[in-house]
Amino acid sequence: MDGGAIVTVPLFVLVFYVFVGLFLRRALYLFQLVLAGRESAGRFSDLPRRSVREVVGVLFQSKLFLRPIPGVMHLLLFWGFLVLLPTIVMSFLGAMNRHWTIPWLGEQGWFVLLVDLFAIGVLVGVTIAFTIRLGLRPVRFVGSYLQVAYNILLFEAAITITLFIWHGSQIALGLNEFPAEWAPISNAVAGLLTAGPSTELLERGVVWVHAVLILMFLLYIPYTKHLHTLVVWFNVFFERTRARGRLEPLVFDDPNVPEDQIRFGTGTIKDVTWKQMVDQMTCTECGRCQDACPAFFTGKNLSPKLVIQNLRDQLYRDGHDWLAASNRGEDYAGRPLVPTAVADDTVWDCVTCGACVRECPVGIEHIDHIVDLRRNLVMVESRFPQEGATMLRDLERTSNPWGKSPTERTDWADGLDVRVLEPGDPPPDVLFWVGCAPAFDERARTGARSTAKLLKEAGVDFAILGPREACTGDPARRMGDEYTFQALATQNVETLKEAGVTKDAAAADGRPVTRVVTTCPHCFNTLANEYADFGGRYEVIHHTQLLAELVAAGRLRPQAGAETITYHDSCYLARHNSIKAEPRALVSAVGQPVEMARREERTFCCGAGGAHMWLEERGNQINEERARQAVATGAETLAVACPFCTVMLDDGMQGVGGGLAVKDVATLLAEAVDRGRTPLPMYDPGAVPPA
Repeated sequence: MDGGAIVTVPLFVLVFYVFVGLFLRRALYLFQLVLAGRESAGRFSDLPRRSVREVVGVLFQSKLFLRPIPGVMHLLLFWGFLVLLPTIVMSFLGAMNRHWTIPWLGEQGWFVLLVDLFAIGVLVGVTIAFTIRLGLRPVRFVGSYLQVAYNILLFEAAITITLFIWHGSQIALGLNEFPAEWAPISNAVAGLLTAGPSTELLERGVVWVHAVLILMFLLYIPYTKHLHTLVVWFNVFFERTRARGRLEPLVFDDPNVPEDQIRFGTGTIKDVTWKQMVDQMTCTECGRCQDACPAFFTGKNLSPKLVIQNLRDQLYRDGHDWLAASNRGEDYAGRPLVPTAVADDTVWDCVTCGACVRECPVGIEHIDHIVDLRRNLVMVESRFPQEGATMLRDLERTSNPWGKSPTERTDWADGLDVRVLEPGDPPPDVLFWVGCAPAFDERARTGARSTAKLLKEAGVDFAILGPREACTGDPARRMGDEYTFQALATQNVETLKEAGVTKDAAAADGRPVTRVVTTCPHCFNTLANEYADFGGRYEVIHHTQLLAELVAAGRLRPQAGAETITYHDSCYLARHNSIKAEPRALVSAVGQPVEMARREERTFCCGAGGAHMWLEERGNQINEERARQAVATGAETLAVACPFCTVMLDDGMQGVGGGLAVKDVATLLAEAVDRGRTPLPMYDPGAVPPA
């Protein structure tokens, strides 16, 4: 070891330990917060699927490529720094002694070639990022901490540039162990330098600058949104693997859970689950969720990005006091998250459509955060919109949000001779779960009547529960009233058990499972994905799936017409449950399909979700915006596959004066089947065509 190394080694070790120590101090604080978070169930199951998603979603950045240019930019930065990781160790060694490097790897030409290429990729990525942020200035960045983003990009550029200068000075001084010809960019930098004292000073200075920049960047990361580079691996891995439309139930009556540990949603930071904390720490402030949000698009207060960002900021601000109180064994009251971090109006703007979750590249589950805030406001503080209170009272009083008598549940089927399943009757092949909207709303019932007619036409053995059917509880749950939802869920699970339509009942009897079909995607989602938590296991299909199956089997024979039809994907059908092909197959069978720009899993909400069918909407109307998007296609008819969408988009079409007829796919199919029965006029070759 030469004299210089005697000084530089301990000096660098001191600098290294100071920066790494401060980094670990901050990391420990964040880790303690996560450890103190409330339980988040079901996050350690399905390991193979989680592992695949980790590779596809993190290593290959799959969601980022929903926007190609930013996707390329992120891929260049991400893979650039992955490949450059060994050069960090090399620079630390080189700062202590110019002759030190990683054995073998530091001699490989292929490695230094990769370093040059990927380092240039990083600079290209930084350039694209600055162009987007300073040139294009997308709206989705509004509200983000932009200066922090600029600092991060400048750090990345400075680290890469100093790496090139360091390697170039090594080549100029003959210190490189790697073949210079394999490093074209570093070699070009070396061509600008000459061997001598000035280059020796440059080499010493630039490697120290490079190494210290890396250490400064490391320390900066856990204080900024760039923390996502460290925690995204965990957040994506622990994303839910069960159906996207399912909400995690609250546990009210588990004897193993102490009363003071029962969660009633999220009121303060001490109620936040550990997964929600990791969500908040992972947010990159990219605004993709905000761009996709129909509430934000129509001028509401809600920005999913700012919800997560503001919750994170309050977690960081209050976290020290919370942990200190916990260490002293004291209860921590804490400031309420609503309205301290999130305004009341913002909480109620959400339609739970899931567009934010779909777009998020780092696995944040925004709906869970918002619904948990609602749960606390409803069940603890009794603070929620008045019109929602009327809906919840009607659910408790009549088991439907319209407040109608259960005896009216079969009025929609007058004249159709639909069998009502009575107690003790053998279960049918198909149980038609009608839902509240078709039962009690005049416009929504058309789709149910058409479905019943088509099932009879195809000879399907089906029945309905009639007055025994109750609301699935979806509006109550999405509004935050978990108590009412669970009461309705328990009631319906018991009713379906008595009717013998469960998978368990079929297995016990040795007969085929009765399929439960519904026209409502909200009923579908609740029955298929959420009732299993309460003992209800069923084979649930949407009516478009069953009808497409009957058409494919030749049991229904529609004749396609000439009208152009644009199909609106329901959020709870396409995005939450990936049912996209069957409705389109039906549209193609009855008319000439024309697609909207926002479709399938990237559809635009009708505005009814999240209990908004019963809540007043402020400002511009979501349903009118979707109606405009339908009108823009030039189609003659707007097809839907959801009773809520029927009502909302019919209102929206009237609001914008669009003129498109809004019809359920089942109604269009019934018309096409009738058309197929009509005999064509006999062909007369001598007939004169009309002028």
